[in-house]
Amino acid sequence: MKLENILLGVLLQHPSTGYDLKKYLDNEGRFLRSNTQMSQVYRALAGMEQQGWVEHSVEHRPGAQDAKRYRVTAEGTTVFLDWLTGPYTPPSRFEDPDLTARMAFAAFMTVEQLLRLIDVEIDTRQAEIKRYRFRDRSVTWDSPLPVDHALGTLVAEWNHHKGADAKDMHVERLLELRRQLLERDVAAPPTSATASPPMTTGATSPTE
Repeated sequence: MKLENILLGVLLQHPSTGYDLKKYLDNEGRFLRSNTQMSQVYRALAGMEQQGWVEHSVEHRPGAQDAKRYRVTAEGTTVFLDWLTGPYTPPSRFEDPDLTARMAFAAFMTVEQLLRLIDVEIDTRQAEIKRYRFRDRSVTWDSPLPVDHALGTLVAEWNHHKGADAKDMHVERLLELRRQLLERDVAAPPTSATASPPMTTGATSPTE
C-alpha cells in the first residue's frame, strides 16, 4: 500500500498541512498503514510535488512557524483515480489493507465501481475457502529440539479456526454491503442518461 495513494485521497477530501496528514495517519489512517513517521509524510509530499501531483500555499502564522497547505492538482487527481478505480488484485492475506484503503475513499467511486471491487474480493476469498479450508494440516516433525506435539497441534488448530471465522465474517460483511448497495441503487437510480446499468454477479454465500 503506497503512502502517496492515501495522502492523495485525504487531500482530495480537504487540503491539509503535513501535520494534519500525520494526525489522520495516527488515528483513522492507522487502519490503512502502520506507524507512519512525520519524516515519511514530508518525503512523500515533496516527491508528489516534484511529480506535479500536489501543490502548496504558505499560511503565515504570527508568532509561529509558517505552514504549507497542500492541494491535489489535476494530474494528481488522475493518478489517484487510476489507483482507486483501476484493476484490483487481492493480496494473499485478506487482513492486508489493500481493500480497506480503497474502500476508505468510496465516496469518490460510483456504486458500479465499488460493486466490481467487492465482487473481486468476494470471489477470491470464496475460492480460497473452498481450496484451503479443509487442507491437510498435519505436520511431519524431524527437529533436533524437544517438541510438544500436542501443544503445537492445539495452538495450530486454534489459529486455523480463528482465521477461518475471521475470513467467513469478512465475506459475510462484504455480501451484506453488496446487498445494501444494490438496494440503494434500486431505490435511487442514476439520473445521468449515460450511467452504467447495475452489475450482476454470481457471488454467493461463503463456502464452509
